[in-house]
Amino acid sequence: MSEYQGYAGESLQWLKKNNVKVGNSIKITADGLTNSGIIMPRQESGDDKHLVLKLGSGYNVPIKINEIQDHQLISSPEIKPKQDQERKEDPELPKILLLGTGGTIASKVDYRTGAVTPALTASDLYETVPELRDIANFDTEVLFSEYSENLQPDHWTKIAEKLHSLADSDYKGILIAHGTDTMHYTSAFLSFALAGFPIPVALVGSQRSSDRASSDAAINLTAASNFLVKSNTNGVFLVMHHDEKQTVACHLGTKVRKNHTSKREAFETMGGDPAFIIVEGEIKKNMQGDFFEDENYNPRMKIDTKVSLVKYHPGYDPQLIENLIQTGCKAIIFEGTGLGHVGRTMYDMIKKAKENDLFLGMTSQCGDGRINMNVYESGRDLLELGITPLKNMTPETSLVKAMWALGNSKNVVEMKDLMEEEIASEF
Repeated sequence: MSEYQGYAGESLQWLKKNNVKVGNSIKITADGLTNSGIIMPRQESGDDKHLVLKLGSGYNVPIKINEIQDHQLISSPEIKPKQDQERKEDPELPKILLLGTGGTIASKVDYRTGAVTPALTASDLYETVPELRDIANFDTEVLFSEYSENLQPDHWTKIAEKLHSLADSDYKGILIAHGTDTMHYTSAFLSFALAGFPIPVALVGSQRSSDRASSDAAINLTAASNFLVKSNTNGVFLVMHHDEKQTVACHLGTKVRKNHTSKREAFETMGGDPAFIIVEGEIKKNMQGDFFEDENYNPRMKIDTKVSLVKYHPGYDPQLIENLIQTGCKAIIFEGTGLGHVGRTMYDMIKKAKENDLFLGMTSQCGDGRINMNVYESGRDLLELGITPLKNMTPETSLVKAMWALGNSKNVVEMKDLMEEEIASEF
């Protein structure tokens, strides 16, 4: 990291003139207020009129260069590479594997520089979340480090292949540290690709970074670890903060959606309750019945991404469906209105898509309930045109299942059978 990372113009000149660098601890009086903290790096797109100071509380404050009246350099620590400390395992504790894919959940903050770096050695994990020492012995491995919006179906298959290689291992559970924005797509694919996987898998993320007082990183990681050790179940789950009472929800991997951009309790089980609730390390089953129809491990990890999710709206141009047909799309999932409808302006192009042997599935834009295309004439018309109703599957899960079903079938008839078969509690 540069000693002046992100600084330019007036702010850079001030730092150099006063022999102050990123990472220095400093006391600054500006506009009559005195603050002590650490000089933080800046984004290159920031203006050149401010310094950024991290206070002892963990919050960052901007300091205007032209308002600085006095400063005192407190310390300028050298950066020394940290040696991974050998840890002693407790032979009485079970083993958990943490796989890193990105996101802030398994990260630590260097308060000297403010940098968020992966904490994916066991010693780093214990340092960051010491409660883990009493839950399990951890092994760690980084598969890749990507923001979740950069994760593609190729990444899903790499995760699935890694998990498959561990099916006969002695791990009590497997954690997957993942960014939150597309975590529910990954959990859906793993649920289908590894149906019946004998070891419980928990995808876990953090809505707020580890340097914020309101971070949910430690509570989510601790709860997910407790779940893997104590739940005595298998399957793929998504584990995230649930409410302000500090409870954590364990959602089925095929029934969950991110429904808020920033609050900690951003994830919800659609159409029902989370499978489990975790309160102070205690696991409470929260959803009735069996989660998985087939407990026999049946890995099918192929995928074909020639699938499109079409959100119907008034004014939607049917020619866009023609474009999908021409570009080689093999399946379309419609996110229709209400009980599963699209306007009659779409009918001719839907008929053409069926003539070109595309699978066509229908979901609803509504956040709850199931579609029923037999209620109204328009729904019955769409059924006659060959659209397959997908009950109460979410549009995102339907999209992922269609990619999976397309990759694991020989023709549209086999694909339709897979789409209508319950594989991992998706209905």
